[in-house]
Amino acid sequence: MEVHVAHDHSIRRRAINSLHWFRKDLRLHDNPALREAVLNCDTFRVVYIFDTRNAQNSTIGINLWRFLLQSLEELDGSLRKLNSRLFVVRGQPADVLPRLFEQWRITKLTFTEDTEPFGKERDSAIRMLAREAGIDVVVKRSNTLYDLQEIISRNNDKPPKTYKSFLNVLQRMSPPDLPVNTITHNSVGLGFTPFDESLIDQYGIPTLQELGLDASKLCSEVWQGGEAEALNRLDRHLERKAWIASFEQPKINSNSLIATTNGVSPYLRFGCLSPRLFYHRLSDLFRKLKRKVPPISLYGQLLWREFFYCVSTNNPNFDKMVHNPLCLQVEWRDDGRVEEDLERWAKGQTGFPWIDAVMAQVRQEGWIHPLARYAAASFLTRGDLWISWERGVKVFEEFLLDADWSINAGNWMWHSCSAFSQHFFYPQCPIGFGKRLDANGDYISKYLPVLKGFPPNYIHEPWKAPPHVQKLARCIIGKDYPSPMLDHEEKRKENLARIVNILEYTTEDKPEISYKEIDDKEPEQDLDFLALSSSG
Repeated sequence: MEVHVAHDHSIRRRAINSLHWFRKDLRLHDNPALREAVLNCDTFRVVYIFDTRNAQNSTIGINLWRFLLQSLEELDGSLRKLNSRLFVVRGQPADVLPRLFEQWRITKLTFTEDTEPFGKERDSAIRMLAREAGIDVVVKRSNTLYDLQEIISRNNDKPPKTYKSFLNVLQRMSPPDLPVNTITHNSVGLGFTPFDESLIDQYGIPTLQELGLDASKLCSEVWQGGEAEALNRLDRHLERKAWIASFEQPKINSNSLIATTNGVSPYLRFGCLSPRLFYHRLSDLFRKLKRKVPPISLYGQLLWREFFYCVSTNNPNFDKMVHNPLCLQVEWRDDGRVEEDLERWAKGQTGFPWIDAVMAQVRQEGWIHPLARYAAASFLTRGDLWISWERGVKVFEEFLLDADWSINAGNWMWHSCSAFSQHFFYPQCPIGFGKRLDANGDYISKYLPVLKGFPPNYIHEPWKAPPHVQKLARCIIGKDYPSPMLDHEEKRKENLARIVNILEYTTEDKPEISYKEIDDKEPEQDLDFLALSSSG
């Protein structure tokens, strides 16, 4: 017997109105959370949320604001090609999202997983708000290569304490997932974005002036924000086939210290470039060139990034010394001169040209080479000033384009000999280290033009130049450029005794030699390893 079912046409399926929340995924390529929002829906909107009221008092500098705004401008342009746009919303997520849920009748919220502790706490609260409003929440991972909790689980439910143990875990895991397809206007199932032109001002991307920032303080632009620039740089990065083929033995010189057009670290930080795309394109190219499995060193930048994300993901005190189980507890200086000395270091007025040039580049361009980061961090902490690495974190946080929370704190702990490995415990010489990388002083001349008149044999130690040489250079030391703020040799011996004593009595990773066995010559460090190990 045939059964006829009566259809009630008054019952309609629930409309799918999606909202994607951009954070550290400012791109259309390899963005599974964005795909979840814009495909197979009725309507979709994409938002970026920030509080413009706090821009002037923010802990990030104007170079970072410029990079972020450029990235948002380009993202908006890419979305317009999809007949959509970017809605920039002012306020705090917990305040503005419930209003948008109701105003736009949102039924699905999507965003990319944030692995850092405070981001996870914020996202947990937002998920609760959304679900209370009857909204489906979809979270996808694409800003890390691996599932960090799986790494921790495979390491006896503890984050790996060293990079070596981290790599040992990765060797037992499958390779990172392949990137998902880029969204285009031809993507099947692409939804529709309703938009009222009268809302342009309300949801537009602010200018630096609107944020209360003085654009005249900007230096020349070295890093242009946005996904297109990120992908172009990746192409140029991979075009260096000879470099890729010989990556295991890179050559470091003064040119290496200058930002190039194929650097990508700021784009990874803001999510303009997918780490998975970087990883797999690098792998494919290497296999074409050498027809074998690429060495771990080739992925150094990506894997150190992943390592710092992994060890910080469940540690809200990762950027602090106290209550941080990974960090060596050190009695850093706490005297009346700390603030003055910190300011001289941060403003590049230590009187040591190599260190001051590094800090000048930080402030002007928002980027420095990993070896320069190592030198600056060593000088501030265990090398000369014995000032806590936490203070350095805040300075780099303000100026470096690629200094996100996990990587910035992780690098500072490592460079200060506070965590991860204490093998590089010897205080770096702010003169000798610079000479090895910048023998002729070209880097110093570029970022400290006041010293460009000094010949190569004096530019690293201009205070040693005779008066007539200083006059010819049009730079009198102590007047036009500061004298050294300390006696490095004296501080080297004092701080070396301190750090060796700390390591001998408080860590399992003890130095192989004691302070008494060290002669007065600075040992050669593995510069290639240091260059590859940090975010660069």
